[in-house]
Amino acid sequence: MSNPTANWPAWLAEHSPKLLLFARTQTRSEADAKDVLQEAIVEAARKSHGVPPDLPLVYATLRRRAVDLARSTDRRTAREEAAIEATETCWFDDRIEKKETARLIDQAVKRMPEKFREVVMLKIWSDLTFAQIAETLDIPLNTAASRYRYGLESLRRDTNLKLR
Repeated sequence: MSNPTANWPAWLAEHSPKLLLFARTQTRSEADAKDVLQEAIVEAARKSHGVPPDLPLVYATLRRRAVDLARSTDRRTAREEAAIEATETCWFDDRIEKKETARLIDQAVKRMPEKFREVVMLKIWSDLTFAQIAETLDIPLNTAASRYRYGLESLRRDTNLKLR
């Protein structure tokens, strides 16, 4: 009888970078992204009884955890009446961001409406299908595809780059 937890190291090695990038788009800091990612993986593992879970489940859990964290942080901030500036999330590795093209894309992605940004990030950086994106975001498949198209149009317009 095989041990289902034996697949975890390979699953984590394959999917953690994509999941962390998505978490970074959903949270306000690198530390929050890592915390939310860990919580999402633990929750998804629990729901899948210790077997590596389906990616859409993890993405949806991650997104939900990020929303919960944001609401909690906003409530705490309001109670404390403190003006806390959110740190800017870096969309790319520091080595790449130094290049002009990466800077342009970074700025364009940040200006993009969130509903387009989510789909573009899930499609390009997480390599999900439109069906998986639709399941993750709980939207119709055609909506996922059109948001991707509109997101790419926004990037093209804001960067003057040729994007696929």
